[in-house]
Amino acid sequence: MPVPSPAFDRAAALATASSKAAGDPPAIPAATVVPVRLGPAGTLEVLMLRRNSSLTFAGGMWVFPGGRLDDADHAGADDLETAARRAATREAGEEAGLALDPDELVWFAHWTPPQVSIKRFATFFFVAHAPVDDAGVTIDGGEIHEHGWFAPRDALARRNALEIELSPPTWITLEQLARADEAAPDGDVAAVVAHLAGDGPEFFETRIVMAGDAAVALYVGDAGYEPNDAEVPGGRHRLWMAPEGWRYERDDWD
Repeated sequence: MPVPSPAFDRAAALATASSKAAGDPPAIPAATVVPVRLGPAGTLEVLMLRRNSSLTFAGGMWVFPGGRLDDADHAGADDLETAARRAATREAGEEAGLALDPDELVWFAHWTPPQVSIKRFATFFFVAHAPVDDAGVTIDGGEIHEHGWFAPRDALARRNALEIELSPPTWITLEQLARADEAAPDGDVAAVVAHLAGDGPEFFETRIVMAGDAAVALYVGDAGYEPNDAEVPGGRHRLWMAPEGWRYERDDWD
């Protein structure tokens, strides 16, 4: 399996992922894969899928292929990461017709939603180089109603223009992809993946508060995270979800 860096402590990361899923209330283990390619224009693109608007979970949103871990994913798996790789690969096939190798997925993030969420999924986020043309993507028209290859910053702009719906994890993943793409040599998808992977997966556990008319998603590193108060002065790691648009604020990216 690919290792993001020599310093990556996989055992510690897996222990953290397991503890997130076993929280109170427990979260359902899930996995997502972010397929990226060099598009026809020579720029980085990511595959996104629009979920059926009638679905109770994330209905109508544009997402990456993914879903919960099934019993078959766990069967014979050495650990939770192996099962998550199988689930991400399986979902990419079921939702988009992509044939990916689970051993080639790179684990770069793990997301746990707020305690107040009705459905809580503790989700592994993988990235995969998927050098396919549009004919290589097949959707079922049931759970998934539309697909598209997006430049990350274009997808962000379309959300703020109210053309598409995104969830906070999707928005921040697109921000991460855009930043990785800007740091990599032009056209070097492998360098984008390596930059995204960094020193190992980053763990996001969301807390939602209000600041005026804006919902604010707080993450570890933000001064307001522990007190659940967006007004606390200090470090910033948050996603502003204001009526006029969304904005990711993160001090260690300055």
